Amino acid sequence: MRDAVTNLIKTYDITGRYLDRNAIDSLKSYFDTGAARISAAGVINANAAAIVKQASLQLFGELPELIRPGGNAYTTRRYAACLRDMDYYLRYASYAIVAGDTNVLDERVLQGLRETYNSLGTPIAPTVRSIQIMKDLVKDRLALTGMLDTSCVDAPFDHMTREISERDI
Repeated sequence: MRDAVTNLIKTYDITGRYLDRNAIDSLKSYFDTGAARISAAGVINANAAAIVKQASLQLFGELPELIRPGGNAYTTRRYAACLRDMDYYLRYASYAIVAGDTNVLDERVLQGLRETYNSLGTPIAPTVRSIQIMKDLVKDRLALTGMLDTSCVDAPFDHMTREISERDI
């Protein structure tokens, strides 16, 4: 897993350039937001089960057909798989928040995910919605801790929803 620093250095190393003003500003921003990113990961870690539970209740409240007979989360096994996947997305989002970079999501979560869901007949829209709900819940919990700027949470969740969303070809 790479973080924002190693990705930046790699980019400059490949092109054979010294770090310029843009690179220095990017590094400064990364370090300036470090405490907030660590706090966000701590809040996620301490509340992961509650976040997943609350997100699933909201998702199934909005889309009750998912848990009805014939729905993709109908049966205990499918329901548990849905919760497991939500926890998985939340955990990897926390890794990306700490790293200040979304590459871990591409490497460990997103490669082939849309294709896998399509081949299994798993609807993508509810998955995207669950990720959006978890993002909102995390931001709400961070606000309760007094964190005013919760923007460090946006990139990982937005990246996941963008990458697994349906696309017109």
